[in-house]
Amino acid sequence: MAKRKTPFSFQIRIIHRYLGYFLAGIMFVYALSGIIMVFRDTDFLKTEVITEKKLAPNLTARDLAPIFKKGAKVLSQKGDVLYLRNGSYNQTTGVANIKKMQLPFILDKMEHLHKANTNSPLYFLNIFFGVSLLFFVFSAFWMYTPKMPIFKKGMYFTVGGIVLTIILLFI
Repeated sequence: MAKRKTPFSFQIRIIHRYLGYFLAGIMFVYALSGIIMVFRDTDFLKTEVITEKKLAPNLTARDLAPIFKKGAKVLSQKGDVLYLRNGSYNQTTGVANIKKMQLPFILDKMEHLHKANTNSPLYFLNIFFGVSLLFFVFSAFWMYTPKMPIFKKGMYFTVGGIVLTIILLFI
């Protein structure tokens, strides 16, 4: 007795199903980190961390810019101490107290999922995840035959998703 060949659409559905289960965990972490990244320009979930650094004495605001980053503008000065937005600097001793708002360790690591570039090992996960999502997009169209009403309704939702995304890109 000859073994029946499994139809291509059925094979796609099987891959779609098991890849979906596998990616559920990855999507959960990406979703949480994506929500957190929406608030990256606020102090939401962040705590203040103060670091003390010994620098050379008598530095100018321009010299302090790389250390204090965005907060290098001198707000006030009392004696030898310069007060900046992100801390203070003693011109005599060279001691700088730098304030930085940081996410908790695990949330900081999760945020780096979205910031990964080719220099990060997460680069491979991002590529795999992106290619898998593209597979999901295309394999969804093999879930039902084009003659079925659910397929036609699905096409309306697909067009709706594309239109909504394009509108939001330009707002």
